[in-house]
Amino acid sequence: MNYLHLDSEFTPFQKGIDYKYFTFSGGEPSILIAKDFDKTLPVTITCRIREFNSIGKLLLAVDALRRLGVVEIHLLIPYFPGARQDRIMQKGEAFTAKVYADLINNLHLKSVSVFDVHSEITPTLLHNCNSISNINFVKKCLENFEEDYCLVAPDLGASKKIYSVAKELENENVIFCHKNRDIRTGRITHTEVFKEDLEQKTCVIIDDICDKGTTFIEVAKVLKRKNAGKLILIISHGIFSAGFEVLFEYYDEIFTTDSFRTFPEIENLHQIDFELAL
Repeated sequence: MNYLHLDSEFTPFQKGIDYKYFTFSGGEPSILIAKDFDKTLPVTITCRIREFNSIGKLLLAVDALRRLGVVEIHLLIPYFPGARQDRIMQKGEAFTAKVYADLINNLHLKSVSVFDVHSEITPTLLHNCNSISNINFVKKCLENFEEDYCLVAPDLGASKKIYSVAKELENENVIFCHKNRDIRTGRITHTEVFKEDLEQKTCVIIDDICDKGTTFIEVAKVLKRKNAGKLILIISHGIFSAGFEVLFEYYDEIFTTDSFRTFPEIENLHQIDFELAL
């Protein structure tokens, strides 16, 4: 297997095929892939798609590989773009997840691997989708964790996945939460934790995406009111657009991967390299 890494800060598995990506004076991007690799082997493209231009880079890369004679091309996009826009909530919106999926499907790739998909809709939109579970990542986060703890699903979406994690960890102590959100504004209006007394137990909150962190801050407030002990946050895809300052007012430790971005060293933030999370 050969690898072509389209993000210079995200290079899992091994050294990738050399290439140059550049922009002409008129603004048109282009790519030039080095010829010195075994073109009879499959190629896996790795790509962190955080904005729309990254899709353009992917399209160019696939075209260039095919023109070099590569027949079998795979794609690894750990964070699927537009995953949270996986349905139409009101008239006038774009079905963003489907737009991205259609562009990728038109490449006719051998497989498309996605890590800890946000919803079950994503694999139905993507052709030849390989959905990678978060279970090994969570086990990696907790491998040196010896104290008694409970697992917390912060909302309905997380609740659907936490049963598999609990089974693998052999931990039946699972706490479920629920949140109400105003569809028009996106603001959380109420958060409920379905446990009256947490008896100072450590709570491990597990979810796929953290953007601004509002969900996890509101959950943490209620957990503390219900006598929680230490709070640990495990997030597959860390966006953390509002930073960490407020989150660390509530959480003792935060674990994430480099699936979306690479973070500088921050105390009590543990970023696990993506290949170790598989």
